[in-house]
Amino acid sequence: MSTKHIVYILKCKDNTYYTGYTNNVTNRLKMHESGKGAKYTRGRGPFILIYQEPFPTKEKAMQVEYRIKKLSRTRKEQLIKLKKWSDQFE
Repeated sequence: MSTKHIVYILKCKDNTYYTGYTNNVTNRLKMHESGKGAKYTRGRGPFILIYQEPFPTKEKAMQVEYRIKKLSRTRKEQLIKLKKWSDQFE
């Protein structure tokens, strides 16, 4: 069985972005919506899943997640417009 390692960005109702890692986007989004996801997202729903990308390993996905979280809002918005983030973090 192949496990997907996915980095995603949510747009919150307060127009902020949340970047996360999961292996099940549908379940993770339900957790965020119910207030049981990340502390940052509590009270910031509803959310729009604006981008997701699978990675071959959990390690690579988490490295990309960490690097995205350190970016400025402007840079995140530029990244969202791209088709594939992994190319930006080689």
